[in-house]
Amino acid sequence: MKIPLSKIAHARSGDKGDAANCGVIAYREEWYPIISELLTVERVKNHFEGICLGEVKRFEMPNLWAINFLMHNTLGGGGTVSLKLDAQGKTIATAMLMMEVEVPDTLFN
Repeated sequence: MKIPLSKIAHARSGDKGDAANCGVIAYREEWYPIISELLTVERVKNHFEGICLGEVKRFEMPNLWAINFLMHNTLGGGGTVSLKLDAQGKTIATAMLMMEVEVPDTLFN
């Protein structure tokens, strides 16, 4: 079944200069392998097409049930020089959680 990522994970985002930083954390330990498999660099890059203009790097933190993404060339220069409405990348986490993911029908049983 297809669900929004927000059903199985929460996220936090911010800025690292011109790069947006977004951590995605599974709500349950058993859901971490699902987000780990589904949230590839390619998938995140495609999800943020037109927003993330640079390289996407992925960092796994299985002990925290989390994956962190660093999306280069996303914030129009960064907080103090950007003309973007979200120059500090605070809404990137919300946008990430809107991604639809395919999960097993038995996930919530």
